[in-house]
Amino acid sequence: MKLPTQYVKGIIAAMLLMLTACTTTESTTHEKSKSLNIHVNQVAYELTGPKQAIVSTNYKVDLTRANVQLISDKDIAILQGKLVELGQVAQWQKAHKSSDPIFYYGVEFTELQSAGSYVVKLSDQHTQQTSAKFTVGKQALFKLTAKALLTYFNGSRNDEQYNWQEDQHIRIFDTQRYVDVRGGWNDAGGDTGKYLSHLSYANYMNPQQLAHVGWALAYSYQRAPHLFKELALEKQVIEEVFWGADYLHRTLDEQGYFYMTVFDQWNTNNAERVVTAYVGADGIYSENYQSAFRQGAGSAIAALARAAMLAKTTAQQGEYSGDVYLADAEKAFKHLQSNNAENNKAYADDGEENIIDDYTALLAATELYKATQSKYYLNAARERANNLAQRLSPEGWFISNNINSENLRPFYHAAEAGFPILALSQYIAIEDNPEKVKQSQAVMQKHMAYQLAINNQVSNPFNYARQTFKTYEQGKLSTQLQTGFFIPHANETEYWWQGESARLSSLAMAAILTGKMNAVNGKKHLVTQLELAKFAQNQMDWTLGRNPYDLSMLNGFGVNNPIPYDGLSMVYGGISNGITGAKTSPSGQGIEFGPEKDWQNWRWVEQWLPHSTWFLLAATEMAVAK
Repeated sequence: MKLPTQYVKGIIAAMLLMLTACTTTESTTHEKSKSLNIHVNQVAYELTGPKQAIVSTNYKVDLTRANVQLISDKDIAILQGKLVELGQVAQWQKAHKSSDPIFYYGVEFTELQSAGSYVVKLSDQHTQQTSAKFTVGKQALFKLTAKALLTYFNGSRNDEQYNWQEDQHIRIFDTQRYVDVRGGWNDAGGDTGKYLSHLSYANYMNPQQLAHVGWALAYSYQRAPHLFKELALEKQVIEEVFWGADYLHRTLDEQGYFYMTVFDQWNTNNAERVVTAYVGADGIYSENYQSAFRQGAGSAIAALARAAMLAKTTAQQGEYSGDVYLADAEKAFKHLQSNNAENNKAYADDGEENIIDDYTALLAATELYKATQSKYYLNAARERANNLAQRLSPEGWFISNNINSENLRPFYHAAEAGFPILALSQYIAIEDNPEKVKQSQAVMQKHMAYQLAINNQVSNPFNYARQTFKTYEQGKLSTQLQTGFFIPHANETEYWWQGESARLSSLAMAAILTGKMNAVNGKKHLVTQLELAKFAQNQMDWTLGRNPYDLSMLNGFGVNNPIPYDGLSMVYGGISNGITGAKTSPSGQGIEFGPEKDWQNWRWVEQWLPHSTWFLLAATEMAVAK
């Protein structure tokens, strides 16, 4: 996440981002105006999973008769493919820098189950094209990217000498109290602030940031310890988990709440670095720095409980012990949850709980039950899971606000749209009541069936995860229910929208988790395991280059990566924010990437913790898929 208006004075204007096609062309001179591109995941496809390439052209031709081959790195034709028409997306013209209509075609090569490096080659009467190279292999995505992702987290540690000393004795805003909040991770490439969450003043937009990294690292390792060991990454991932847990311990106030943010207005105007919350595009300090469940506390509790269990099983720890981590998690949970969640509501900016409180508190309660086996946490988890079930609309979208409201607000999120499904899947694993399990499974299945259904309501050649929303303008939520590819820019934050790389990975994970559940149950479902697997793969494909811009958002991987603007640091293994709707569209229609010349390109180019966090989770789940 990168912010606004005063960020870096005197930045030298960067060159406009030049996007290069990831295909080669051998067109004849009189056909140079014709364009044909092959869009592929430029990194890795799973050996036994879905595999698809997309072809786009700016001229009308029957490519279903074109010669399409999968070529090995030894220049041997392995498979012959057949293109099928996928239609047009008129609002995406801008991505192709063409005033001509763009036609899309798709070719499947899922049947390939031989590990290796490949390209897709296409020949027709106008041109010959070759795609970027990609890998196919067992657990290929995890094995190729896990080390880079850990390198990114380690490289994002907030351990530079200045911040380390500053944060060791830092003032709490609007008080003369000083606390020690050393450690943690920088939020983004241009931001050394540390956020459990931000955007709290908007109530429905809170992302899970720093604490969710700690939970994800522990979850990933505990899901696939053999893979981390095989890659010699065991020590590194465990140390990173405890690095995060140590920071969370320091941010827990003696009263039982977490400090939400360590912030200096993005290092502008010589602003004091303080423990605070902030409001709006100008980063106005706020005294509402106590974290509700949705403001990062739920994820912090879940991360500490996971770290405690990891300390127990490995006999290792960070600066503090596993017993300390668990005591912190229990103290914080009971502080927020007790007396009908009175403290949690008091810390929420509008004084009410919403869907983000439900799914983060559900994950927190679930992890505490695993760590303690206390029925208190199981009952709390049951309550939150039931809340999520009540929030599912008859159509299949989740309700963000009070379910009895006259104007129901759909849940949409640029960073964690898949989190409700993740939380329910973890809860199901601890629940011993068959009826409650069935209820949560039905919620997961119906919601993911709805997701796939809205994907298919319009021409959607890349199978990009579309979303349901209502815009918010002039202090009022619209009553009109809309669907679109990207989040609306007219939302409660009044400024915040950006690329959705994290959202795509979160939905990929949600689809995989739902698909596994379908496979275990072995009966007819609203959506099949194969459909869910294809959807999951397609979301990862978009981030890894199979998009209209042919950009791999994962730094250091693929043919083309986003080019940083002057003053922005890019870390190997970090993931850029990504593609958005057109910047002038309140409802997020159209398409855009990197239109600005300077720091304002943060919406598209900057790396952000949640992107690599959710990518690691999805890649892990793919690697252990059955």
